This record gives sequence, C-alpha cells and structure tokens, in this order.
Amino acid sequence: MLGALEGRGLVQQTADRGKYRLGFGLIPLAGAVTDRLEVTQQGRPVCERLAADLGETINLAILQQHWAVNVDEARGPSTVATHNWIGRLTPLHCTSSGKVLLAHLDAGRRAGLLAASGMAALTPHTITTPAELDTELEKVRLTGVGTAVEEYEIGLNAVAAPVRDRTGNVIAALSVSGPAYRLDPARLDELAAPVQEGAADLSRRMGWLSPP
Repeated sequence: MLGALEGRGLVQQTADRGKYRLGFGLIPLAGAVTDRLEVTQQGRPVCERLAADLGETINLAILQQHWAVNVDEARGPSTVATHNWIGRLTPLHCTSSGKVLLAHLDAGRRAGLLAASGMAALTPHTITTPAELDTELEKVRLTGVGTAVEEYEIGLNAVAAPVRDRTGNVIAALSVSGPAYRLDPARLDELAAPVQEGAADLSRRMGWLSPP
C-alpha cells in the first residue's frame, strides 16, 4: 500500500529507511477538498437569498465521480417539501446542474463520465444520445445556463448556472427547480438571469474576477 501511495506522490520515504512522511501529491487533493467545503459555506447566503426572492427550491451541486451531488439546498416560501436533495446523487445528462458541469469539461473527460454512467431514459423527454447531448451542451456554453424540462422526473423543471473558482474553472452549479406547472419553459427563461446573477455572486465570493 505504501508503495502505491509513494508511486502517486502521496507519501515519500525519509532518510530513515522504512519511514515515510506525507508527499507533495497531497497538495492538489487538499486544495480540491478545501474548495468544495468553501463553496458550500460561501453558497449558503446566496442560496437563501435566491430562495426567498424566487420562491422556489435552490440547490448547489458539485461533480462527484460520474454524478452531480447536491451539497446545499434552500427552500422558498412557495415550495412544498417533497424532496430533500442534499447529498443526493443525480445523473449528469438529464439534470440542469449536471449539464452545466458536463459542458465545462474537456471532451475526453466528459466522454469518460458518460461511459461510466450511461444515458438512461428516465422519462420520455430524457436525452439519450451523445450527439443530441453535445448539441445541448454547446447551447449551455453559449447561453450560460442549463435547463431540464421533465428530463429527470416528470413534473420537475430546473435551470442552472455555473459557479467558478478563483482560476475561472467551473466547480459547481447553482440551480432553481420546481413543479412544471409553475416553472414552465417561459418561466425558466425568466429565472435564468437571477440564477446567473446568483452564480456570479458566489463565483466572486470564491475569488473569481470576471473579465471586463
């Protein structure tokens, strides 16, 4: 086990043979964990404000293996508590947050994640072919938001925007979701701007300075 850890730079031998200390390979891992904890902490006031303003459920999701995992949630006054999304793993190809996270990965990594997860048809509206999803993800990059209209669950719609770290990398997705009868496609279009503003606010809190 120590040999495998040493090969990855996570430990290194000291001058005393048989003794080990932590290696420099842990630094990027520690940075990633720190960023994930910080985005949850910094995202709490943003989620609460958006939930109060929009009256719907706000979620903050990050990438975990081939899933989007929700790390925080705030409910607005209009919501009925039917789901607790915190800690829930959701598919990447058919959720608004998942599309945002996928859209900002390089093509090779994106293909690997989709191969690991598959593209199951969860509803009649789910995108199930890579070509169709590529078209959708290009739209996400162009518009700055990802939408899901009854793709993950019948009766559930959502729109999400990317959250960036200090280097500009997308590390999370901020979304608003609600029942389809309230959040129809026209309403999702209206909510796109405030969700983008919330995501931009959280990105600034994470140290990202948007280009002029």
